[in-house]
Amino acid sequence: METTATPPPTHGPRGGPPGPLHGVRIVDLTRVLAGPFATMMMADLGADVIKVESPAGDDTRRWGPPWVNGESAYFTCTNRNKRGIVLDFRREPDREIVRRLVADADVVVENFRVGTMEKWGLGYEDELRELNPGLVYCSITGYGRSGPAAPLPGYDPIIEAVGGFMSINGEENGRPLKVGVAVIDIITGCQAAFSIVSALVHRERTGQGQRVDLSLFETSLSALANQASAYLMGGVIHPRLGNAHPHIVPTDTYETRTGPVMVCVGNDHQFARLCNLLGAPELPSDPRFTGNPERVTHRHELGAVLSELFAPLDGREFAERAAAAGVPLAPVLELDEVFEQPQVAARDMVIEFDHPTVGRMRQVGFPFKFGSTPAQLRYPPPLFGQHTEEVLAEIGVLPDDELTPAG
Repeated sequence: METTATPPPTHGPRGGPPGPLHGVRIVDLTRVLAGPFATMMMADLGADVIKVESPAGDDTRRWGPPWVNGESAYFTCTNRNKRGIVLDFRREPDREIVRRLVADADVVVENFRVGTMEKWGLGYEDELRELNPGLVYCSITGYGRSGPAAPLPGYDPIIEAVGGFMSINGEENGRPLKVGVAVIDIITGCQAAFSIVSALVHRERTGQGQRVDLSLFETSLSALANQASAYLMGGVIHPRLGNAHPHIVPTDTYETRTGPVMVCVGNDHQFARLCNLLGAPELPSDPRFTGNPERVTHRHELGAVLSELFAPLDGREFAERAAAAGVPLAPVLELDEVFEQPQVAARDMVIEFDHPTVGRMRQVGFPFKFGSTPAQLRYPPPLFGQHTEEVLAEIGVLPDDELTPAG
């Protein structure tokens, strides 16, 4: 892929082939979660990501506990493989440094409120596009750059509330609940990374950069998937069903004497095998349960029967039998159990590396596996302003220049 940036220097503790995004330089002006998650994904795949923090630092540096030797676990989860610098956008010399960085960059990612970058003279249409016509400029906002809600800030729990997620999440007849992680932020980060790479492919064909406009709100709507389709096509608003599924029965958690198990039976053959394992082979012949439409209609009756059958079982042992029989069923694991599963080790989904203050650090590994250009750890999450002098030297700014950044 053709890029405008100079390939980054070969810093970092690991060797191996460069990642598929090697040579792509990203100026990361984002903080908290959606933007940093997007840029970390691209950094893991070889992009040179320069994370720019204000003198106050990314908010997540103060989110905890836990902290380990002063470092926030939250901050580290989205900022590995980046070089960190500190600039104060309230100062014109520091804004000029941003322009110099952008002039030699392929991508800018920012998640300020609509109009903030323009106020600083760093907007796309009137400023940075002219400076770098090939620039891909990704804006992540709460609600998008137009419409009546555009000026509002975006926080994941608020978007889950107004974007539909909370209305469908929670126990049956219970109150709405948010998801246990900031799921809209995470999905938006994935959408941002995908969109940026798509824009880079377009630039390779045409030489032209463009703005990419993403919002948490629109991501939330798109991620409603079958729930949105049920309403838009059929006018159906499904009630909250806890761990059950509005369209597929039986899908739910059932208590066993060793803890809950999750069942997700996707077709009639799996249902028959489940019933055989439970010692109730007659259930698929019951007119209420013969097919999925019937089971959806009679979900409560079937749920009561299954609850009785599961209650005396050893859930862990039964899960092994179900797996051998091809029935989708698993115990509900706590995080300490999750990361002890042999599959985690087999797929290298926990990585370890040295951090300058934490010492030996463990993190979730890379979810994408490339045959020839694998993701790799090149930098631990940066200390505050760790690479400021290094990065500024690369663009010709010396420590005693008038452009020396604050912080």
